[in-house]
Amino acid sequence: MDNNRQETEVRKKAIFNSMSPRRQKHIIKRGYERWDPFEEPKDPIDIRRDKTNRTTQQLVSEFLQKCGHEKYSNAYGRGVLEMALGIINNDERFIGMYEFASWYQEQLKKAKR
Repeated sequence: MDNNRQETEVRKKAIFNSMSPRRQKHIIKRGYERWDPFEEPKDPIDIRRDKTNRTTQQLVSEFLQKCGHEKYSNAYGRGVLEMALGIINNDERFIGMYEFASWYQEQLKKAKR
């Protein structure tokens, strides 16, 4: 185990010495002892899904396909994407916008009667 530790330290020093002086300074500032050049990469963040188990991109694609290409512009598509992201992330601003739009749709239906 001690031999493995020495080998790791030699490799760490070799990596450090091959870096630019600017990068070395950055590592020294943060602490050479704490620096781990062999650290495993972090897993990507979980792909968030809604209650129907669809990603934001899936929701947006399905919605835009349903409404047809002639109905929406780039601004319309950006709004749909922003709304989908907000709802999936439980952002209160977008939840409020959604609830208002649903309420207003009901008001319009009542006015037609």
